[in-house]
Order: sequence, then C-alpha cells, then structure tokens
Amino acid sequence: MKDICFSYAGSPPVLDRLEFRFYQGDRLGLMGPNGSGKTTLFHIIMGLLKPSSGTIEIFGRPVRGEKDYRRIRQRIGLLFQDADDQLFSPTVLEDVAFGPLNAGKSQKEATDISFNVLERLGLSGFEERITCKLSGGEKRLVSLATVLAMEPEILILDEPTTGLDESTKKKIIEVLSDLDLSCIMISHEIDFLAETTSFIYTMEKGKIRMDEDLHAHRHFHAHPHGTTPHEHK
Repeated sequence: MKDICFSYAGSPPVLDRLEFRFYQGDRLGLMGPNGSGKTTLFHIIMGLLKPSSGTIEIFGRPVRGEKDYRRIRQRIGLLFQDADDQLFSPTVLEDVAFGPLNAGKSQKEATDISFNVLERLGLSGFEERITCKLSGGEKRLVSLATVLAMEPEILILDEPTTGLDESTKKKIIEVLSDLDLSCIMISHEIDFLAETTSFIYTMEKGKIRMDEDLHAHRHFHAHPHGTTPHEHK
C-alpha cells in the first residue's frame, strides 16, 4: 500500500499518505488509539472501503476494482470487530459452513471442515446452537471459526479477544500459534500480541509507525492496596 489516503464524509483524514508493506510469513500486531484508522485499514485491504488516493498491490498484482477483490477475499480471512457483522445464519453450523460452500466445497466437505474447526476452538456440540442466542464471547469464537473454515492464506483479525475470558483467550492463543499463516492482528492487549505476533507496530495520525525498537513485554505489578484507585506515571 502506497500513499493511501481516506476520509469519512465531513471528517478529517483517517489515513494520510499511509505506507504499508506486508510479506508472506509476517505476523504483525497493530496497536493504536480508537479512531487511529486500524479498522479502516483492514476494510480497505478487503475492498469494503475505497481510498481517495494511493495504490494497492496484493499477491503481487495491482488492485483496482471489485473483480480484483473477489479474488482476494478467497485468500484473505477478515475477522470483523463486531461479531454480529459476521454472523447471519440461523445455526452455528450453517454460519461456519457457508464460506466453504460458497467456495465450491461439497456439503459433506463443508460439514467436515466446520466440525473440525469448531473442535479446534473448543466448540464441539455448538453445531445446532442458535447463533443469535450465543453469548458475546461465544459469538466471537464462532466468528473466528467462520474465518478459519475458509482456509485462508492470510488472517487479518480485528480485536479477536474482545469479550473473551482468560481461559478462552488462552485457547485462541494456542490456535493462532499453531497456524502456519501470515497474519495481521489489531488488539489493545499487548500481552496477547506479544504471544501471537513477531512485530508490533503502532498507528497514529493516519500512519503506521514501523518502529523496530518497540518491544512488547508482559507487565506484572502488585500493590498492597490494589483496590485503591491509583495512577501510573
């Protein structure tokens, strides 16, 4: 991506001559304040938004229109920030199998893939659950299952641990760590990114700060009066 600019109607630029290079095998984490353009960047990669200027090349080919993006969406899996934007079928199995079926898999192939992915995510037995009645964390996991069922070459995940408890986050870390896939992950949780990515970049003022000196680390601390409100300087 080169010189990418984007603004929402009536608003200042969200992306301002953004430059971004991503290579096969990369596992990148992306952090930044709300409104810094992280989700917008993902939506431009997938062709859900169109930049006002700049050039994009994906899988070695220029991207110019919807025909190009149809090809790209078969190879890149996007996890939306809001699970309700991803789930639309009555049952979990129907949602997870939708992508493989749409990609030309037989009913049996799509069902087998779906059962396998759900098992990997600890969701065996969820196949006939009503999607709209799931908890927020369960919806998050099913959304991830719909992405993995497409067997993408690249994952771009927008806040994949939102709404998950610690044990479920641990499961997600195990699943993502076992995948031999290139990925970009947006998260506010630096501990999560430290365990699942090789580099963490920050995004601010419409640009990506590729600071190789930025090192993620776990931060443990304790206070004798931990429940008392306090500040960190």
